[in-house]
Amino acid sequence: MLGFLKEPVVVTAKINVSLVALTVMGLMSRLWGLCYPRAVVFDEVYYGQFVSLYMKRIFFVDDSGPPFGHMLLALGGYLGGFDGNFLWNRIGAEYSMNVPVWSLRLLPALAGALCVPLAYQILAELHFSHCAALGAALLILLENSLITQSRFMLLESILIFFILLGVLSYLKFYNLQKDSAFSGSWWFWLLLTGVACSCAVGVKYMGLFTYMLLLTTAGLHFWHMIGDQNLSNVSLLCHFLARGLALIIIPMGLYLSFFYVHLALLYRSGPHDQIMTSAFQASLEGGLARITQGQPLEVAYGSQITLRNVLGKPMQCWLHSHTNTYPIRYENGRGSSHQQQVTCYPFKDVNNWWIVKDPGMQQLVVSNPPRPVRHGHIVQLVHGITTRYLNTHDVAAPLSPHSQEVSCYIDYNISMPAQNLWRVEIVNRESDTDVWKTILSEVRFVHVNTSAVLKLSGASLPEWGYRQLEVVGEKLSKGYHQSMVWNVEEHRYGKSQEQKEREVELHSPTQMDISKNLSFMAKFTELQWKILTLKNEDTEHKYSSSALDWITMDTNIAYWLHPTSGAQIHLLGNVATWASANAAALVYLCLSLWYLLRRRRKIYDIPEDAWQLWMSAGGICGGGWAVNYLPFFLMEKTLFLYHYLPAVTFQILLIPVVLQHLSDHLCRSVLLKSMFSALVVAWFSWVYFVYCTFSPVTYGQPVLALAELRALRWKDTWNILIRKQ
Repeated sequence: MLGFLKEPVVVTAKINVSLVALTVMGLMSRLWGLCYPRAVVFDEVYYGQFVSLYMKRIFFVDDSGPPFGHMLLALGGYLGGFDGNFLWNRIGAEYSMNVPVWSLRLLPALAGALCVPLAYQILAELHFSHCAALGAALLILLENSLITQSRFMLLESILIFFILLGVLSYLKFYNLQKDSAFSGSWWFWLLLTGVACSCAVGVKYMGLFTYMLLLTTAGLHFWHMIGDQNLSNVSLLCHFLARGLALIIIPMGLYLSFFYVHLALLYRSGPHDQIMTSAFQASLEGGLARITQGQPLEVAYGSQITLRNVLGKPMQCWLHSHTNTYPIRYENGRGSSHQQQVTCYPFKDVNNWWIVKDPGMQQLVVSNPPRPVRHGHIVQLVHGITTRYLNTHDVAAPLSPHSQEVSCYIDYNISMPAQNLWRVEIVNRESDTDVWKTILSEVRFVHVNTSAVLKLSGASLPEWGYRQLEVVGEKLSKGYHQSMVWNVEEHRYGKSQEQKEREVELHSPTQMDISKNLSFMAKFTELQWKILTLKNEDTEHKYSSSALDWITMDTNIAYWLHPTSGAQIHLLGNVATWASANAAALVYLCLSLWYLLRRRRKIYDIPEDAWQLWMSAGGICGGGWAVNYLPFFLMEKTLFLYHYLPAVTFQILLIPVVLQHLSDHLCRSVLLKSMFSALVVAWFSWVYFVYCTFSPVTYGQPVLALAELRALRWKDTWNILIRKQ
């Protein structure tokens, strides 16, 4: 029974020494001197603010993309014991001692380092030679721009890591397809493909380009499988379901989990939550939640309310009125009703309070029991402080003459009767009997007499309107826009019938007892929509560039400058590598067109297996470059050189593909092969020379003299910083 103990247990393992060596070199190139400079470098001033907010659990919205990348940076800060107390106010600011610089920069550096062995394995899985795979890894290792970008608290290196991991995982899965379908390793690589793609999209939306490329590739491969008569219908269905689960369902679930963790961590109110809806704000600790806790849920006749416009643009604001009236005549000579002004005011104010009144009764207090207002009910809105009724009529609005003026009615004893009845329409209701709810209900107010809808026009009134935002009655309204939708933010049941007592009541804070919470999916939907639609005003940046500038690297970005010594760090690519990548792409395109034309004439210049290898490598490397580069020509946003890094990474992988193809199929004699190999060695020496030449501005050290800095300005468009003596 114990016979197995008579023999020693032996474990054997195959270790690819080249792969280990490449990994070590990658780590050394990215981790060396990681704490230098101990100062804020370029976009660290941007991402560092979010890390601090994570440390303090304060909610924020970043319109640049999903939260997974930010959470990874914050993880580095958490592991280093960062407390979030640092003012990220300018590039070049020295980090205080409480900032764990090495820890904050570690994860991007590790991701950048691991891109080196990933490049090796991708070429190997594409069935290229060891030399080609080694060349791809060394080119990534010696790429100055990738080194610079991965050594700081930035997201591009993490994005590229997950992109390459997704590509490698899919290639490994595909290569196991023929002989090991549905095996443990087959499932592992298929699932890892979906996970890596989801992580890439979770870091930056740019990851979606590679994800779509892999989905398209998987679709084409499955299309070819359908034509395989050796596979049964059941087997095809299983393959289809497996790919759907791993490449669509699991990535979607993982993407949702990023937001779930993000929202679970950031539960405190902060400056960013002002752009969110009242319901979202009320779900956060502090801020609006402190005001709205304990409010009655159902709006009733006699309720005292503030009404916030749902649109939130050009800024959040509340329906407002004050004692001032519209001028009798405007600057252009057009007349007004001279009634009391109604505006939308971007600040909390006692004049934002309104009372919901039953048109058939005089009382302005809530009855016992309260009578809730439901969808379709007719109400009057009484301004709390002035007790005048919200009114609109066939008079042109001050700044929007195509719409009706909205006012609070003043009885001038002339032939302008009050028109102050409004129908409540709850646009997000589940049934026609739904009750109007505090915060949760989104409501339109439709004027009974004219069918005009109460709307925020967004225009700023002149000085006579205190620059507040114009509110109008929109006469032609098909469907509804957020500018026509309002929600109750603050709410209390009115108790005082006398005006003086009511004013005291309106000035007092609402009570605080309980909080209202949104579901995760409601929060996710709102936050995702804000990320996609919220755009900062585009401003010209000193280092912004166009997509055309990237191919020839006619631009650079100065990341950091030492305050005294002149040491500096720039985002600059390896000129030799970038030029070679452009040449490789051009050669690949021309050769592919030539082969295709010849094949149409039934002339096959290369064997079929070499043709399939050529096309598959081009689909991955050339396709990866195209999908990560061409979309930028359609984007209306400020662009920077680092946006090109995912694309140029794929283009670099194309260089050894083209070189091996030229060597194997165009150099037909031993002499030609020897000469070609010598040229490749000389070319690679050039790549290494350029890497060494620009290393001082890649790592920021050693410090170069003025003459040496001037010598690095190989292009007039490069902004190498020269201090005046």
